Amino acid sequence: MRAALFQSTTGIDPLLGARALVEAVERAAGEGADMLFTPEMSALLDRDRARAAGTIVRESDDVALAAVREAAAKHGLWVHLGSLALRAEGEGVPYVNRAFVIDDSGAIRARYDKMHLFDVDLPGGESWRESAAYRPGAGPVLVDTPWGRLGLSICYDLRFPDLFRALSDAGATMLAVPAAFTVPTGRAHWHVLLRARAIEAGAFVLAAAQAGHHADGRTTYGHSLAVDPWGEVLLDMGAAPGVALVDLDPARVDQTRARIPALRHRRAIGAIGGTA
Repeated sequence: MRAALFQSTTGIDPLLGARALVEAVERAAGEGADMLFTPEMSALLDRDRARAAGTIVRESDDVALAAVREAAAKHGLWVHLGSLALRAEGEGVPYVNRAFVIDDSGAIRARYDKMHLFDVDLPGGESWRESAAYRPGAGPVLVDTPWGRLGLSICYDLRFPDLFRALSDAGATMLAVPAAFTVPTGRAHWHVLLRARAIEAGAFVLAAAQAGHHADGRTTYGHSLAVDPWGEVLLDMGAAPGVALVDLDPARVDQTRARIPALRHRRAIGAIGGTA
């Protein structure tokens, strides 16, 4: 499998975001990719929620989703659209942070709403309350592709190994982790967490990320990574936006799991007992 990762510096105009995604599809296809992976919030990244409210729409009306589906069909490319900010159905908080897997005919094969929401106060003064505007997803999602079963996650989900255990227990051989990591948390944890998830699952990890200084004032860490099941970093895109390709050998999953059969040794963990 030849995977392409798109590292972007997404701004506050979803039309520009849609155009950049289509260009990434065209470039990935032109370089022989089988599937493109894009970051969290691929078309719109705006921390000003009052301003963003005028551009976040329902899935059926989203220009970036429609454009990527059309481009995927035109170029015969699978796309993991890392996530889009979309208006939620029903009552409650207004939005969802939703990932899509789109096949080479432009059909949507899977949707995943981010389960774990980023509500933190960082030592440098950054404060985030994702749950104030976004509704958490209901559960894990996997999707079958021609190259294996892909487990879906988004950004902060990376810190919750139980999610990745559930995905690998259900047969995932690849794990997608689109992200918009902050610089402080990225420097401290990005590489080590992604490598740990790959090693624990004996699976490939494909993590397309936002990078650089954005129009809404934030700065993201970048370093989109592809990690193999042994934990080896196959691709690190550094800090610059762009598209990069990496070749993955699906046989590596079986080889690694045979070498360290940790998945077969997993046991259900019950209640913790006290000392006698």
